[in-house]
Amino acid sequence: MNDVTYFKYLFVMAIVTYLVRALPFALFTKQINNVYIKSFLAYIPYSVLTAMTVPAIFFATGSVISAAIGFSAAIVLAFKGKDLITVALCASAAVLVVDLLL
Repeated sequence: MNDVTYFKYLFVMAIVTYLVRALPFALFTKQINNVYIKSFLAYIPYSVLTAMTVPAIFFATGSVISAAIGFSAAIVLAFKGKDLITVALCASAAVLVVDLLL
């Protein structure tokens, strides 16, 4: 890729990123009072974080089986109310053990 093409792509990406961030300010001048829209907007960060994290979990290890077992361990411990460091360490240990056994 030459420099001209690179800067064209960079310019288009900058414009798209700016528009995505600036258009809501220009279009929505009033405060949103609808309960359903507010609740929908409140869950967007969680859904985006989940959509980015879950696929990365399954492709982070050499085996999908060990990733699934580590993910399952993390889910079980999280639902039992364990803290974040405990969940992360136990999920990592589960992946390590399964990788060593496979």
